[in-house]
Amino acid sequence: MSVLRVGNASGFYGDRFDAMREMLTDGPLDVLTGDYLAELTMLILGRDRLKNPDAGYARTFLRQLEECLGLAHDRGVRIVSNAGGLNPAGLADAVRALADRLGIPVRVAHVEGDDLTAAHPGALAAHAYLGGFGIAECLRAGADVVVTGRVTDAALVTGPAAAHFGWAPTEWDRLAGAVVAGHLLECGAQTTGGNYAFFQDGDVRRPGFPLAEIHADGTSVITKHDGTGGFVDTGTVTAQLLYETGAARYAGPDVTARLDTVRLTQDGPDRVRVAGVRGEAPPPTLKVGLNRLGGFRNEVTFVLTGLDVEAKAALVRAQLEPSLGKAADVRWELVRTDRPDAPTEESASALLRLVVRDADQQVVGRALSGAAVELALASYPGFHVLAPPGKGAPYGVFEATHVPRSTVDHVAVLHDGRRVPVPGAQDTAVLTDVAEPPPPRPLPPGPVRSAPLGLVAGARSGDKGGNANVGVWARTDDAWRWLTHELTADRFRELLPETRDLPVTRHPLPNLRALNFVVEGILGEGVAAQHRFDPQAKALGEWLRARHLDIPEALL
Repeated sequence: MSVLRVGNASGFYGDRFDAMREMLTDGPLDVLTGDYLAELTMLILGRDRLKNPDAGYARTFLRQLEECLGLAHDRGVRIVSNAGGLNPAGLADAVRALADRLGIPVRVAHVEGDDLTAAHPGALAAHAYLGGFGIAECLRAGADVVVTGRVTDAALVTGPAAAHFGWAPTEWDRLAGAVVAGHLLECGAQTTGGNYAFFQDGDVRRPGFPLAEIHADGTSVITKHDGTGGFVDTGTVTAQLLYETGAARYAGPDVTARLDTVRLTQDGPDRVRVAGVRGEAPPPTLKVGLNRLGGFRNEVTFVLTGLDVEAKAALVRAQLEPSLGKAADVRWELVRTDRPDAPTEESASALLRLVVRDADQQVVGRALSGAAVELALASYPGFHVLAPPGKGAPYGVFEATHVPRSTVDHVAVLHDGRRVPVPGAQDTAVLTDVAEPPPPRPLPPGPVRSAPLGLVAGARSGDKGGNANVGVWARTDDAWRWLTHELTADRFRELLPETRDLPVTRHPLPNLRALNFVVEGILGEGVAAQHRFDPQAKALGEWLRARHLDIPEALL
């Protein structure tokens, strides 16, 4: 059968608005996907739904369709998106109303069954991660637009691929290949040079969005429309493949993809071939993301300028701490951004950040703001803050759990209103770790020089609930031989002291010349809880690349 060209126009709720129109007009496509959901997004949509029961979906998607639905219809491009969030049926109705108003004859279907909130008291939103076969059912029945709630990001690609090629639920290698392609597309421009460690290798001022040419055997080519910005090479694809993953077995509701079998080859300018992906039976359970309100949070950042920074910080702490005794969680962090004999006031200043959390808004609101403001004329010399503390804002907590597949009713609601149950996988396998592969021969001894790791290795990091992953890859075979022996889990902890007391697991992926580190608990209760300075661990990998090691001179 023909190659299926699947593009992406959104990596998150708030991504480039014009991307949908650009993807439809800059080159040929069969399917255009959009990923709008993340752990934090589900919390945001849950709060929207508290105010308005008819809300709960990504409103941006509708505004994009206002100018793009006719383009997609004229070009024969089907649209598949998880923008339905907490209310896919509501979004499907809104798309139909929009199409009627615009006079565009499109068939709209949706997927539901992921909402398990009623079964989890106290949760603002609880949603199972569904696979792609509900999407496939809708497309096979003739839908032009399919909207879903919480499906896996990769399901936006596996569904169209399964529908187009007629894959059965047990064709695991083909499905696994589509999962990898879906993971490579899901974050939009991250595959075309965005957020890339070696961003200076190309022009990434306005990277185009990616697309995958998927073949019937599950192999694919990752590319972008001709003439668009950014670039696609094995490095940009490796970086995205490592993003927010962990062990070699990458489990999903349809299939477990073996990331240690992925092979990437440059297939021409801005073209990377993805082959060799093996698949296995999926786990017997489905992941469920639970979002709840954790309490209230407030913060204030004090600016400490010039001399005696440590003493100034100690003074303001001593003045404020008696007022914070009732708070459940109080965190102070002194960031030494100051320089001696600085040429500007800003570069002469350090920042002292105070974050307070509690279940009672009064404790983090009026108590903190009043005490901090009262110090304006009664504390360290040069006292001022970046912004006055507010009344305290609610924060969310994310938790992942798992439920038996039998407790989730996956349903495809077709464009004509028929409801089609989507059976779960009949063959499943409990997830186990892959045996660590033998390392390559170490490099021969030679002179070394202290230098940043980033001169020989790239990295990309991200969040999964309270955990973070840091994927590190070498650009050459010799660099890989050195990296895999040098960067152990213990060495990782030494280089990043914030991880020193946390569980760190290393997963080697030799085909990618990569190591994937999972750091448990570094993000506390997830991004919405704002546990640390970088709450989604986006720059954790760049911090690692900036650390100095003794690197063989032959690699530099």
